[in-house]
Amino acid sequence: MSTTTAVVRKNTYYDSVSLMSVSTKANALDGVDQAFTAMGTEMNKGVLDNLGLLTDELRAAESGDLMIVLVAEDGADTQALLAGIEDLLTRKAPASAGGGEVTYRTITSAAEGIDGANLAVIAVNGAYAAREARKALDSGLHVMMFSDNVAVEDEIALKQLAHDKGLFMMGPDCGTAIINNVALCFGNKVRPGNVGIVAASGTGSQEVSVRVHALGGGISQLIGTGGRDLSEQVGGIMMVDGIRALAADPATDVIVLVSKPPAPSVEKKVLAEVAAAGKPVVVWFIDGSEEAVTAAGGHFAAGSLQAARTAVELAGVEQGPAGTFDAEAAAQAVVASLAEGQKYVRGLFCGGTLCDETMYAVRDAGLDVWSNIQKNADFRLPAGSASRGHTFLDFGDDDFTNGRPHPMIDPALRIERIVEEAKDPEVAALVMDFVLGFGSHEDPVGTTLPAIQEAQRIAAEAGRHLEVVAYVLGTDLDSPSVAAQSDALRAAGVTVTLSSTETGQFAREIAKKAQA
Repeated sequence: MSTTTAVVRKNTYYDSVSLMSVSTKANALDGVDQAFTAMGTEMNKGVLDNLGLLTDELRAAESGDLMIVLVAEDGADTQALLAGIEDLLTRKAPASAGGGEVTYRTITSAAEGIDGANLAVIAVNGAYAAREARKALDSGLHVMMFSDNVAVEDEIALKQLAHDKGLFMMGPDCGTAIINNVALCFGNKVRPGNVGIVAASGTGSQEVSVRVHALGGGISQLIGTGGRDLSEQVGGIMMVDGIRALAADPATDVIVLVSKPPAPSVEKKVLAEVAAAGKPVVVWFIDGSEEAVTAAGGHFAAGSLQAARTAVELAGVEQGPAGTFDAEAAAQAVVASLAEGQKYVRGLFCGGTLCDETMYAVRDAGLDVWSNIQKNADFRLPAGSASRGHTFLDFGDDDFTNGRPHPMIDPALRIERIVEEAKDPEVAALVMDFVLGFGSHEDPVGTTLPAIQEAQRIAAEAGRHLEVVAYVLGTDLDSPSVAAQSDALRAAGVTVTLSSTETGQFAREIAKKAQA
């Protein structure tokens, strides 16, 4: 029988990114059934309550208190496991000039104490993120806000303040940036170059950056805006400022814009900046208008691969040899091996834009698609619901991550779903992504392969072939490398596609042919 232990450390603050990483590593310790490290916010206590783990001590915790919850396996040394979690929580502070260690308790003191500091990454609970971001901006720091659940009114005020001060306000809910060749939060190791990116999509910008790298190009800057920036309320403040910054940057020769379709009034504003940039601008607005982009003098991209190829060509880079994937022929072979009744594709994604690109590819074939991120309410599927027909799930959406680590850090929820989907006799293929890079799980393929193999076993015992399709987003410079992760998947009988765009093409062809 498992043993549950709860510890509250009063007035002990850790940022959400660190705690997500610690929770993932703690769950991998031998003898741990479940482990959680989280601040004592009402949202986090609600998650524990739903799991039946909320004790009176945890219920009394305040938002500035650290909660540690350990569910140890029968016979495990609870105290040793708690010590292991405490060890994971230990973080090294930046070394001072005198060789000692310095811990700064506030953004203001850090800005004053660290010579040359000019950017702050905010990863606190959303209730406090706006306050901390304002402190950073008032201290003359650019801001990257990883935190989400920030009021749109606060976002507008912060971005206007940053604009007035000539600073960046990336976020809220900004997961990716590469500033002066340094990747922040979720990002990949790519070579420096002359292609600049401004993006309202984290994994979308990652995908374009790694595809530019694979084609022989490099990135000058990757500026994240946060997903709401191009909404009617926010008005594209950060994207406009990002375009202008890259237009004035001598190291940037080509600009790439990445986003879901902006609000119509914001699209006009952004495309006016495209026309005035004085440099080639490639626009990949998912499901966007080619006519509007072309009329503004931009270069329209229908997908991430086209965006990267166009950018590299415009940048004057000699493209390296690119691999090819014949989606139609590969899909024909898959369908020939299916049993009667297998006709649906199920997408299980960590990256929202990667999910979007594949989902729209299937939808554009005239097929009905259900998803937790569907814009069409008639085909929206709440998180946790059983799949219907062609279903594409973004496990990084707020409905899945509420109180949990992002699936790029902890893929446990998706791993459970892989096995569950394999039990459905109508499923022809499972499609998924693996996102490498800074901030992500250190071996996303390795931790998921047992579930993939179990799914294959379930289908085989029922006399069915289950096609498993995977795309690995990463570069040869990432650790682990994209080649190593792809090789491990191929060795397990998984079909590995070469880009997010090709993943969508393959999924579309399987779906079309399986239902023909």
